Amino acid sequence: MTIQEAQQQVDQWIKTVGVKYFSELTNLGILMEEVGELSRLMVRKYGEQSFKESDKGKELSDEMADVLWVLICLANQTGVNLTDALEKNFEKKNLRDGDRHHQNEKLK
Repeated sequence: MTIQEAQQQVDQWIKTVGVKYFSELTNLGILMEEVGELSRLMVRKYGEQSFKESDKGKELSDEMADVLWVLICLANQTGVNLTDALEKNFEKKNLRDGDRHHQNEKLK
């Protein structure tokens, strides 16, 4: 699935199953919640915190998909083509970071 196809499929799902989009501000709040859930799971899996019963059985892939879903909703609502945005972001990073990371002693 391409990013564009994902944007189209999320839009179709929202308009049929989901009835309508939540407001942009509501989706921003949901995005923060989803990022928090992903963060909590990663801290427990890769950090020093132990798992709570409520976190057991949760999958990183599902939490990441939840984050991506809401991000796609926000992109659709605000008219952002994520394919174009990502391509432009690569260009920006290549110009800005082309040599910088190779010269960073901490990364060697």
